[in-house]
Formats: sequence, C-alpha cells, structure tokens
Amino acid sequence: MRNFTRYLISFLQACISAFQFLTRLPIPISVPFTEITCRRSVVFFPAAGMMIGLILLGSSLLLQDVFSMHINAVLILIVWIMITGGLHLDGLMDTADGVLSHRSREKMLEIMKDSRVGAMGVIVCVVAILLKYTLLFSWIEGIRYYYLIGLFLIPVWSRWFLTIAIYKYPYARNEGFGSYYQSVKFRHVILATVLALIFSTIGLHLAGFDTISTFYTLLIVSMTTYCIGWMISTYLYRKLGGLTGDTYGALNELIEILLLLIGYGVIRVI
Repeated sequence: MRNFTRYLISFLQACISAFQFLTRLPIPISVPFTEITCRRSVVFFPAAGMMIGLILLGSSLLLQDVFSMHINAVLILIVWIMITGGLHLDGLMDTADGVLSHRSREKMLEIMKDSRVGAMGVIVCVVAILLKYTLLFSWIEGIRYYYLIGLFLIPVWSRWFLTIAIYKYPYARNEGFGSYYQSVKFRHVILATVLALIFSTIGLHLAGFDTISTFYTLLIVSMTTYCIGWMISTYLYRKLGGLTGDTYGALNELIEILLLLIGYGVIRVI
C-alpha cells in the first residue's frame, strides 16, 4: 500500500510538472525537478493541452456576443499565447534563426542557444501570428460550430505528438533542459495516446457527435497530426542531428497552425 501511494504521488507530481512546463496556470505546488518526474510528465502533455483547449473554448463562448469576429480572433489568439507564456513561439523563433541560417549543424545549434532573436526569427514569428489570426477568423466566420471543436482538439493533439517526438528522435545536445526527457519509453507514448483519446472522445460526445462520427474524427485528427509532426520532426532531425527544447516548441506551434489550415480546408470542402 505504501509503495502504491508513493507511486501515485510521483505520477501526480509528473502531472503538475506537465502543467507547469506547458502552461502558465498558477499552480502553487513545488515538485522535484528530476529525470523521473520529467519522463513521466510527458504522459500528461495531452492533459495540459486539454486544459488549454477548455480555456480557449470558454474564452470564445464568452466573447462571441460581445465583440466582432475580427476582435474575437485577436483576443483568442492573445489568450492562446498568454496561457503558454509564449513558450512555443519562443522556440519557433530560435529554431528559425538557427535552421534558416543555413550554417553548419554546430553553428545552427549555437545560434539557437543565443537568447537574442535574429531577423529570421522575427519574420517567422510575425508570419505565424498572422496565419493563426487569419485562420481563427476564418473558422469563426465560416464554420462556427467546428471552430469550437477545433479549439478543444488541436491543443490536445499537438502536445500529444510532442511525446512521440521526444521518444523517437535523439536530443541534439549533450546537455540542456530537453535532456531530462530523453529516458521516455514507448509505454509513456501509449499512456499519452490513451489520455488524448479519452479527452477527445468525451469532448466530441459532449458536442453531440455519435460513436461513428467520433471514431472517424479522431482517426483523421490523429493521423493528420502524426503525418504533419513526422515531416517537420524528420526535417529538423536531418538538419540538426536531433531535436532540442526549441524545436519541440516550434513543432507544437507549426502543428497547431497546420491543423487549423488543413481542418478548415477539409471542412469547407465537405
């Protein structure tokens, strides 16, 4: 019984660690920053994504009858950035500065480690924000109902793929924050997948989807996310010889944007 209690506490600490790492939610609980905690925390990445999705969904519902669609898209985007503390955008900028410098592998990693932001980082960040705003507005304007579902699902599945990227690709540096996650095993990916499916299924059923619609929606979303993530991760791996904390942030940001883009296109065609 004592061992079970200790094991349960360690997983609760891992869950808190995932929320503290991926969000800026005020959780006034200190957890040990160890390799074991970080390794187990990836299981709860989809849970952190679910909380982000719920906050985005709630914000959208509160704002829909208050402001115009343009203003709502801007405010939701601001909430999206604030709730993550700009973590993923920061990673996207650093990754763009390094990868788009077209230098040697070692020089790209050195550029990414520099706290200063270069021209390519600023350009890519501006383009990413403009794309996200435009896509949010397009969803609100054209397919309001699916937009609300997308706000919930996309943060869950983008963070789900991070667990795969951490497990599948080596870390590009010998040290750094991301090195704490390199002992992630396949069982952690499986557990993260189970949580992502559970949260998504509950959300879709509450939105009125029947069992068949839920199955096909989750199949399409998961496979699309995997394909997008695999292509981006493979490209970064070939350029850098591995992934880093910055590339994890860039990966999440790009997956979210591309899911918004592809999802909008698919639903418009259907």
